[in-house]
Amino acid sequence: MPLTMAGSGHTGAIKGITGKDETKRYLESLGFIAGESITVVSEINGGMILSVKGARVALGKDMARRIII
Repeated sequence: MPLTMAGSGHTGAIKGITGKDETKRYLESLGFIAGESITVVSEINGGMILSVKGARVALGKDMARRIII
């Protein structure tokens, strides 16, 4: 399921990333790699705050939709 369907506090493993190669490389540079654990810290109107690899990252929902958990 896309990450945007997960609610606050949900923890899961990243199964894959969809989109163009450029988008995949960008997300991987932020730590979003298949097999990595990810937690939804909170949701804001247009985005999500996520915890991955011990860091908090803010992503817009359009970008978060590309992460499959």
